[in-house]
Amino acid sequence: MIAIYPGSFDPITLGHLDLINRSSILFDQIIVAVLKNPNKKPLFTIEKRIQQIKDCTKNISNVEVDSFSGLTVEYAKMKQAGVLLRGLRVMSDFEQELQMAHINKTLENKIETIFLATNTELSFISSSVVKEIAKFGGSVEHLVTPNIAQDLYSINNYSCP
Repeated sequence: MIAIYPGSFDPITLGHLDLINRSSILFDQIIVAVLKNPNKKPLFTIEKRIQQIKDCTKNISNVEVDSFSGLTVEYAKMKQAGVLLRGLRVMSDFEQELQMAHINKTLENKIETIFLATNTELSFISSSVVKEIAKFGGSVEHLVTPNIAQDLYSINNYSCP
C-alpha cells in the first residue's frame, strides 16, 4: 500500500524523519509530499526542501519525495495512495488532525488517515521552533540533521555554534 506523508517540511526535522523511518516498515511506499501553499511564506524554496528531504531519506529504499498543490486527497488519488500519514506530537495536534481527517474522508471515502504518535523524546520539535532557534543563532543540531542545521545557519548568516 502507498502512503502519502504531506507537509510543508520547512525544514524537515528529526521528528519528521522518525515518522518516515517508522512508517517505511509499515507501508510498501511512502511519498513525502511537500505542499506548495501560497498562504505560507516558507524559509526554504520548494526545490530546496525537496532536496533536503531526499538527502535525509536517501537510505530508505521505499521513500519517494514529491511536491503538490491543491487538495491532499486529490494528490493521493492521483498517486493511487490509500493512506494519508500524519504525526501527532501533542493533544492540540490531534484535534486539528482529526478534523482534517474527517474533512478528507468526506472528500474521498476510500482514503484513510493513519496517525502515528511521535516518539516522546522528539515530541517538542516543530519546524517553526527550529527556525526560531536558528534565526537567533542557537544550536539546532539536536533537532535536525547536520545538513539541515548548516542550511539554517547559512540562510540566517550564522556560523554553527
